[in-house]
Amino acid sequence: MSSPAEKFAQAARRRKFDSSHLGHFVETLPYPLDDFQSEAARTVQDGRSVLVAAPTGAGKSVVGEFACYLAVHTGRKAFYTTPIKALSNQKYADLVEMLGTENVGLLTGDTSHNSEAPVVVMTTEVLRNMLYAGSSTLGGLGFVVMDEVHYLADRFRGAVWEEVMIHLPESVQVIALSATVSNAEEFGDWMQQVRGDTDVVITEHRPVPLYQHMMVGARLYDLLGEDERGDRVVNPDLLSRIASLTAPARGGHRFDAGAPSGRRGRGRRPAPRQPQGETFRPAPRAEVIAALDRAGLLPAITFIFSRAGCEGAVAQLLGYGMQLVTDDESATIRAYVAERVAHIPVEDLAVIGYHDFVEGLARGFAAHHAGMLPTFREIVEELFVTGQIKAVFATETLALGINMPARSVVLERLVKYNGEAHVDVTPAEFTQLTGRAGRRGIDVEGHAIVLYNRGVEPEAVAGLASRRTYPLRSSFRPTFNMAVNLVHTVGRERAREVLESSFAQFQADRSVVGLSRQIAKNNEGLEGYAEAMQCHLGDFAEYAGIRRRISDLEKNAQKRRAAALRAAADRSLADLSPGDVVRVPSGRREGLAIVVRTNRGGKREGPSPSVVTEDAQLRQIRSSDIHAPLEVLTHLAIPKTFTARSSKSRRDLAATLRAKVPHDPPKPLRRTEIEPDKAVTAEIEELRRRLAAHPCHACEYREEHARWAQRWWTLRRETDALVTKVENRTNTVAKQFDRICDLLLEFDYLAADPSAAGGVKLTNDGAMLMRLYSDKDLLTAECLRSGAWKGLDAPSLAAAVSALVHESRRDVVGETPRMPNRDVADALERTHELWSVIDDALVMHRLPEMAAPDAGLAWAAHRWASGQGLETVLRDEDLTAGDFVRRCRQLVDVLDQIAAATDDDGIRRAARKAIKGVQRGVVAADRID
Repeated sequence: MSSPAEKFAQAARRRKFDSSHLGHFVETLPYPLDDFQSEAARTVQDGRSVLVAAPTGAGKSVVGEFACYLAVHTGRKAFYTTPIKALSNQKYADLVEMLGTENVGLLTGDTSHNSEAPVVVMTTEVLRNMLYAGSSTLGGLGFVVMDEVHYLADRFRGAVWEEVMIHLPESVQVIALSATVSNAEEFGDWMQQVRGDTDVVITEHRPVPLYQHMMVGARLYDLLGEDERGDRVVNPDLLSRIASLTAPARGGHRFDAGAPSGRRGRGRRPAPRQPQGETFRPAPRAEVIAALDRAGLLPAITFIFSRAGCEGAVAQLLGYGMQLVTDDESATIRAYVAERVAHIPVEDLAVIGYHDFVEGLARGFAAHHAGMLPTFREIVEELFVTGQIKAVFATETLALGINMPARSVVLERLVKYNGEAHVDVTPAEFTQLTGRAGRRGIDVEGHAIVLYNRGVEPEAVAGLASRRTYPLRSSFRPTFNMAVNLVHTVGRERAREVLESSFAQFQADRSVVGLSRQIAKNNEGLEGYAEAMQCHLGDFAEYAGIRRRISDLEKNAQKRRAAALRAAADRSLADLSPGDVVRVPSGRREGLAIVVRTNRGGKREGPSPSVVTEDAQLRQIRSSDIHAPLEVLTHLAIPKTFTARSSKSRRDLAATLRAKVPHDPPKPLRRTEIEPDKAVTAEIEELRRRLAAHPCHACEYREEHARWAQRWWTLRRETDALVTKVENRTNTVAKQFDRICDLLLEFDYLAADPSAAGGVKLTNDGAMLMRLYSDKDLLTAECLRSGAWKGLDAPSLAAAVSALVHESRRDVVGETPRMPNRDVADALERTHELWSVIDDALVMHRLPEMAAPDAGLAWAAHRWASGQGLETVLRDEDLTAGDFVRRCRQLVDVLDQIAAATDDDGIRRAARKAIKGVQRGVVAADRID
């Protein structure tokens, strides 16, 4: 064993040796390292892990690239992990250029290229799976770069980053690259705890300064200016212009959308004047891009929080005749795109919108969103990075890691739809989006532009722009697959210790300290309130308790009456039959409607019959829409040819409804009388007698004492809630792991074994579950174990398994998904039954519920796996080509897991054949061979 002096000497020699590598690496760069880059790189060469938190575009990826360089030149391996395949492909290309093709490999689930190279780029899930499988590829691993590590806050995939961080061998250095987060030190402290010696390097400096603007019409204003004292304030000229728009119009004058104002003489030519009128409307997208072009602010990314909006923007520019590139550049783009899509079948090009896509590109602009074909998105990324196209209209997915900087970023709105409601863009999202502006080594400054709309206040924009950091919150939670893998590798007790080292538990434990401090403070307040409500006539706490009990009983009785009324409304909906005509008296569904399909609900959902309204809309009615029982007005026969998906069928039925049912004013709803609970009524009367007889009832300061008592009760409830939080947060992750293990014991994936570590061992079924990594891992295992998919041919298996990966984008009421054949229908019915059993068990064990399987892709998946063309497959489907391709790749991933996990030769053969049937044409278009 080396002495401390010998260790110091060894470290000194190693530092001297390694310094030459850093020096040679810097010589390969087009610009010198910034201070934060140098500091982080020295940490890496000194053998320590590092967390680098820096703004988008600051150049933090250079630190990861140095780790890869060091691996190649010191005989070790480096894995460069990214959150998404597109970023993996991009980083692979960057590292090949830097280190050579022979030194770089790529692993992204469906792609395996040069996987034993010294440097391998991969998605984070691939590394997680390798760690659980004990892959031989891990041998000699010295560095793991975790790019975009702030993804661990993602509620769907974030746990993967923590799993990797926890399970990597101690000898591996971790280089974690994050956007600027306000709790980077906290995350660094956790890394120090689980990875050992770790430095935290933070910078908020942008090498390319970012200027904020607002565009009013087609006229550009700086967001900030200076007042008389020289202080930075919202630009008075901007405020004045907006005030003139909101003032009453005189003589029909609108405003002059002339030459942009601002620094460096932007706006060499005046923009077209807006038409005269009284109502302000933002400039059309084509005029916005034209204004940016005149101001020298292209290339630009315009963020539109809608796929349809992105496609619509391209269509608007095409209609406007916009041309942002020369004829020679246009010809070069066309040739490049033709080469990139040469492997896509010609008959599929029209189906995937190729001709409009290439026409926009050839004019210098394009859309970029998750609904596009992956190959199309990559073409846009490649052309934009090389400066060949000048304007991209993108959803926020573009901001998540892909290296597509621009001179300018435009935000059309500061509100987005999050899948449930329209919400304001957060400061974190604003920072992430606008951080794309300013290309290092190309631009001397970047520009972020928010378009003015009614309700968009410059002060609010300034507030968003000034708050550049946000906290990183763990989304880690154990899964069934994680549980069986941990039990298998380290045993149950050791697994609990491993999970308690997660960042989620680290944050929970830290929060307990603050909560405990608040509980102590609250207890002091409770003592003060108790003293303030003392009464000289008697025990006022007792008196206040009687009043509280009366109030609680009355509130609970009111809740029970409301619940009984909802139950009556549910029963009235459940009793409806096709052809029944009802009148919804108010709310979103107000008016006449005819029932076309019944739905009596389930365990957690009330009945929701589908109806056609008098304006021919297909809707569902729930008890939340009516608040009281519905009465059937009459009954109409529904034609046998009626199809809910057909707008013509709905219009014909609505016309019949309007013609045959009188349009009388809605009758008042019959009041549903709910009998009061006699025992509760008697208790309330008794308590009121006790209250009147209590000595404190006669106190002249009674109501003053009562106010202090109310404060005491309020603070007591708050304190009790804090105590519950502390109890729930202590060993939170381990407790959830225990509940998962209990469920797995119940389902026989684990078995009790006193001789095993932790007292449990894997069963054969548990070993199967180890190889299933999908979101619905347990449901997949149950389907295999029960034989739900046994005997299905390859296309039918693809259709059945598609229900485990598909998720409809919108809650659209429609007919039951079409089934390709009876075998698939039976398999999906059995799958749903198994899910229902699992879901009941999850509720019983107090675990997060699992989304139900979604059969909406089954018809298309069966057609595609059967070899039919893309046009035929997507006909009558509410799917874009890009969505279809993405779902197919997820389907291939799960089918591959099934083939590896099952011991049924028939299912294995069907899965392998289904993979070949699905992985073809556009689905296989951008794989690296």
